[in-house]
Amino acid sequence: MENKKYDLEDRLVAFAGDIILFCKDLPNDMTGEYYGNQLLRSAGSSALNFGEAQGASSVKDYIHKASICLKELKESRVNLKILNKAFYGDESIRLNLLEEVEQLIKIIATIIKNKKNQ
Repeated sequence: MENKKYDLEDRLVAFAGDIILFCKDLPNDMTGEYYGNQLLRSAGSSALNFGEAQGASSVKDYIHKASICLKELKESRVNLKILNKAFYGDESIRLNLLEEVEQLIKIIATIIKNKKNQ
């Protein structure tokens, strides 16, 4: 992953895409399939829910949809931590994904906090 500036939607899409590429190379065993499938769903869902938040009909609706995005990012983080503990997948990619998901969680959490304080 490169250190470029993205708008948030682009970063979430890039994260979901990078997760797809990471999961394609996980071992084809029960563990790899289980955690890979779960990670694909949560990472993709975070990007999709952020897209929905952008079309929100109210601030309350935006906060709700952004909160779902945040929940999915946190699920992705835990999944990556489990895979990290088990040394599953390419280590450098896995660690970069963990770093990116931490940054995305902080950004989305800050946006939600700021929206609540409006």
